[in-house]
Amino acid sequence: MNKYVLILLGAIGVGKGTQAQRLAQHLKIPQISTGDILRAEVQAGTELGLEAQRIMNRGELVPDDVIIEVVRKRLLEPDAVRGAILDGFPRTVPQAQALDGLLKDIDLPTPNVVSIEVPQEEIVDRLSSRRVCATCGAVFNLKMNAAAMEQHACPKGQANIIQRDDDRPDTVLQRLKVYEEKTMPLINYYRRAGALRQVSGIGSENEVFARILIAMDPELT
Repeated sequence: MNKYVLILLGAIGVGKGTQAQRLAQHLKIPQISTGDILRAEVQAGTELGLEAQRIMNRGELVPDDVIIEVVRKRLLEPDAVRGAILDGFPRTVPQAQALDGLLKDIDLPTPNVVSIEVPQEEIVDRLSSRRVCATCGAVFNLKMNAAAMEQHACPKGQANIIQRDDDRPDTVLQRLKVYEEKTMPLINYYRRAGALRQVSGIGSENEVFARILIAMDPELT
């Protein structure tokens, strides 16, 4: 039985979420988001969720040992027996080192890492063109399909199309700066390990998807 663990890296606006979903369907392994899992644990009132909630209520970051336990628990579920796509984890070198040990413990292979690269000016252009219906959450892009926004029939009533503060050019630039500062040590860690593959995120969704598959392993195509 072939097993595969993929870490997908990429700044905001590179299409990482879309590609992660496609890869999960293609490889038939789950996409795992630590943020989603933590929220589910909190909502379910589990011991792990209650601990995470207490930490967050104090305004503190959830420590690495709690995050690692969340990932361990998820990877031991039946649908992850062949591996998983990790989305939003690891975020730091200590988390990456802990993940290496965890994967070894549960008999999953060392991760392959793909970073989707898009020039900063293109990301700013993409996100500053994004609009959202504040009523129902539908997302539109002025560059790609302005007509869809104009024709939007909000299922929850009156449409309210806005530009989120996070999508304004100055805010996007700041978010990109923070991402680079936090992620560069992680990228260097995986580069030194020989696990990192970098692909261009410019082009159609299908083109980027094909590049990722080839970067992971030509046989997967």
